[in-house]
Amino acid sequence: MKPIATLTVNPAIDYASEAEEVVPVRKIRTRGERFDPGGGGINVARVIRELGGEAQAVYMAGGVSGPVFEGLLARTGVSGRRVPIAGDTRISHLVREHSTGHEFRFTPAGPTVSAEEWSRCRAAIEAVEAEFLVLSGSLAPGLPNDAYARIITDVKPRGVRVVLDTSGAPLHWALEAGVHLVTPNRRELEHLLGRRACGEREEEAMAAELVASGRAEMVALTLGPRGALLVTADTVLRLPAPEVATVSTVGAGDAFTAAMTLGLARGWDAARAFAYGIAAGAATATTPGTELCHRGDVERLFETLLARLP
Repeated sequence: MKPIATLTVNPAIDYASEAEEVVPVRKIRTRGERFDPGGGGINVARVIRELGGEAQAVYMAGGVSGPVFEGLLARTGVSGRRVPIAGDTRISHLVREHSTGHEFRFTPAGPTVSAEEWSRCRAAIEAVEAEFLVLSGSLAPGLPNDAYARIITDVKPRGVRVVLDTSGAPLHWALEAGVHLVTPNRRELEHLLGRRACGEREEEAMAAELVASGRAEMVALTLGPRGALLVTADTVLRLPAPEVATVSTVGAGDAFTAAMTLGLARGWDAARAFAYGIAAGAATATTPGTELCHRGDVERLFETLLARLP
């Protein structure tokens, strides 16, 4: 099996900590500091590696914070291919308020990417040998809304199957190019199609609309505590979320995308890969801050979900 390629055009150094209480004006003392390499595609690559797969993470990083990001990524063991940029890689900050359990997330827009830097990024993706490419996360400032669509157009003639996890205008334009799998949440699906999903039947109809239009071969709609919905040309499958003690939902969607993509890359049928994704998302929800899932937890939850497959 070839490595699964991931693209992260706007990665971040994810800094997580805890505070007893978050209040204005006063100096807030934090504890439990943790630094991780983050961004959608980077998180996907980290989970793929944790689950025994091989990932090749292509990412854009630079400035004074770029080397720090590279060091954090190297520490995870993920194989990375950096596209250098002039701007500083962003630093995001998550603070968990211990007294309430609330999480406060501070996420910068990120550095502006030039046309020349974007051209080098597209060339880097062209040079990667992969059967699956995961396009995940937000676009960096300076990139056109159809940036992901252009990548899809570049790689599809080589038989690369694209997995998409983004939102807003980039999601719309990327789907116009057609993908193998898209993993939106309910809010993203509603925004994409311009109407509310009033009940389970409407969720299924809206996902089926994407499949019928040719914009996605598979739609895996993530529904938080309600589990997830899988729709293909010949399948409609709902699975509940495993009952776990939720600590933080940060990275749960990335973990879902990673595990489902890994299952498909291993040759599993869509339903089995879908269950694997749900297990990884639930396992990630049990870890604090920017920490992601652990393989043992994923495999345990996966076994419970397999029993629910038709």
